[in-house]
Amino acid sequence: MTADDGGTSRRTVTIYDVAEHAGVAIATVSRALHGSAPVATATRERVLASVAELGFRPSHAGTSLAQRRHAANGIVFPDLSGPYYAEVLLGYEEAASQRGRSVLVLATRGRADAESAVRDLAGRVDGLVLLGRTVSDALVADLTAGGLPVVLVARPGVVGADAIGTDGHTAARLLGEHLATHHPRRVVFVGTPEDSPDVVARWRGVHDALAEHGIDLTVAPCRLDESSGTRVATDLLGGTHAPDALVCANDEIALGAIVAAEGIGLAVGRDVAITGWDDVMAARHARPALTTVRQPMRALGALAAEALDERITGSRTTLRHESLATDLVVRDSCGPHA
Repeated sequence: MTADDGGTSRRTVTIYDVAEHAGVAIATVSRALHGSAPVATATRERVLASVAELGFRPSHAGTSLAQRRHAANGIVFPDLSGPYYAEVLLGYEEAASQRGRSVLVLATRGRADAESAVRDLAGRVDGLVLLGRTVSDALVADLTAGGLPVVLVARPGVVGADAIGTDGHTAARLLGEHLATHHPRRVVFVGTPEDSPDVVARWRGVHDALAEHGIDLTVAPCRLDESSGTRVATDLLGGTHAPDALVCANDEIALGAIVAAEGIGLAVGRDVAITGWDDVMAARHARPALTTVRQPMRALGALAAEALDERITGSRTTLRHESLATDLVVRDSCGPHA
């Protein structure tokens, strides 16, 4: 719907306009229109009067939510390959199915139209989980303003959305402290911190801990998959100034780095220390077993499903921001335990 802004042009009326006109918060407009939580009679009447005067039409996503006609949740991943995403999805799907909801899954990797695809999905579900930086903060704010419950996983919070994550910084500091006891001369972080809020926390925690011991941490950009880990680690370990410790952004990179080290004749745990993150099954059975940080991946997915269902059913109207603990798991890939 459009509104005259001076006689020569017209623009779309948004929920923000209604909130300003009625003198209430955006969330109050959403609750008044969708009945997701109690709103005082006088306030509801003021909101509805503003809606009528401005000619506002709620978004399709918001209308679908109000009618509860999907009985489906949507979850958006940056990628679907790898054990981390698989574990999160298993936890999410199990918890959602227990609540009688089906799950529609979308991966944004390789999509030029990622935001358009997410908008389309939002119109076909009762609520949405967004994992990582799959879409912009502006789109998240637009979806929540339209009344769609949104839960963010492993990314900073956005106004109107729940945020579920893990405490990576604390465990990363412990990992850095553990590495320092082995007295490495050159340590490289294998990963791309700027691509992921989670990876930033891991890099920063290890960096801060090592810095307290006078040890520098440089960065070698790398995608979060095993083949990339093998390629980047081969270049690093085969160079003239090879590091004696690799801190990998996840277990997949670390497992690839172990392959690279063995391929050029290095003994992991003696010639080079390698660490990972997540504690996937392969990390426990690698030889040598991988020192890593255990993330509660299935619990993360289940908690996201629980939080989304609370918002869809209206059993909770306040925002939920929660961080799950992670644990350092010391094994043999750093060498004998110090």
